[in-house]
Amino acid sequence: MAAKKKGSARKRRKVKVIVFILELIVLLVVLAALYVSIKMSKLDSGEKIKEEDHKVNEDIKDQTVEALEKYRNIALFGLDNRSNGNFEEGNSDVIIICSINEKTKEVKLVSVYRDTYLDMTDSKHGFRKANAAYAYGGYTQAVNMLNVNLDLDIKDYVSFDFNAVASAVDILGGVEIEITNQEASAMTGFIEEVARLSGKKANYLSKGGTYLLDGVQATAYARVRQTAGSDYKRTERQRLVIQKMVEKALQSDIMTINNLIDEIFPKIKTSFTSAELLLLAKDAFSYHLGENTGFPFEKQGINLGYALDCVAPVDLAYNVEQLHKFLFENEDYEVSYTVQQISDQIVKDTGLKRKETTGNGSN
Repeated sequence: MAAKKKGSARKRRKVKVIVFILELIVLLVVLAALYVSIKMSKLDSGEKIKEEDHKVNEDIKDQTVEALEKYRNIALFGLDNRSNGNFEEGNSDVIIICSINEKTKEVKLVSVYRDTYLDMTDSKHGFRKANAAYAYGGYTQAVNMLNVNLDLDIKDYVSFDFNAVASAVDILGGVEIEITNQEASAMTGFIEEVARLSGKKANYLSKGGTYLLDGVQATAYARVRQTAGSDYKRTERQRLVIQKMVEKALQSDIMTINNLIDEIFPKIKTSFTSAELLLLAKDAFSYHLGENTGFPFEKQGINLGYALDCVAPVDLAYNVEQLHKFLFENEDYEVSYTVQQISDQIVKDTGLKRKETTGNGSN
C-alpha cells in the first residue's frame, strides 16, 4: 500500500514538473512575442499606398503579370532633405528597385538614375527628372512613377535619410571599401556635412586606399558624384555600400541586430507592417545578393531647359524591355501600350531615338 502511495506521489510530481515546463515554455513564447512587438513598435510604419491612389498600367501583358507575381519588388528612396526624419517630401536622390525572387531568394538591385527623364504620372508636372516625383507627391507618387514608366506593380517602399545610413554602418562595425585618391578628396565636403547633420564625428581621408569606413565616411562615399562617371558612378557606390552592409548584417550576432532595430527603425519610413517584416525576416539568412545595375541601360545626357540636365533613355521602350529581362528573366516581355506612348513622347521631346542594330545591341 505504501509502495502504491509513493508511486502515485512520484507520478503527481512528474506531472507537476511537466506542467511547469509547459508553463515556462508558454511564458517564454509570450515574452518573446512581447519583445518582438516592442521592437517592431519602434518602426515608423507608414501608411500603405491607398488602393485608389496606386497606379499600374492596366494594359500590361498577361505574361508580364505572371512574371511579376514570382517576385517581391520594393522601392528604396534615399531622401536629400538636409534634415532628419522628414519623409513626406524632398527629392529622392537614391532610387533603387530591390527585387526578391520568392523561390530562389536571390536579390537584385537596380538604381534608377535620379536625373532620368520620365513621366511624373500626374496632370500637373508632365515629364521631369525621376527624383522630382517624391518631391511632388511623396512615396505614393514616386512608386507610381516607377510603376507607370517601367511596367511594374510595386506596392512596398522604404524611405530613409543620411542619418539612418550613417547609424546603421556604425552599428555594423563599418564597411570595408577601396577608395581612390579622387574619391577621398571629393568625400571631404560630404563628410563635413553628414557629420553635422547626424551629430557624429568627422574623420577625413587624406588619400586613397582600402579603409574600414565609419558611418559618416560610408554615407559621404555614397554621395560623391564629382568624379569620372558622375551620377552613374555614384549609383554604383550606393549599391556597393548596400552590398557591404548586407554582408555585414548576415554575419552579425543577435545583439547587433537588436541594436539595429533600436537605432534604425525610428529613422525610416516604410509601408511594411510589423507582421510583414517578421515574415521577411524569417528568410533573411536565405537571401543572397545577385547582380546589380543602373537604369536606363542605354542613355544620353541632354539639356532640355525647363528640366535642366537630364538623362534620356534611348529609348524608354527598349530599356524597359531590358529591365524586365534583367530582373525577371522574362525573355518574351513586350512593353505595354502605355510605356510605348511614354517612350514615343520622350523621343519627341529629346530627339533621341535608338538605332536598330545587329550584334550586341548597342548604339
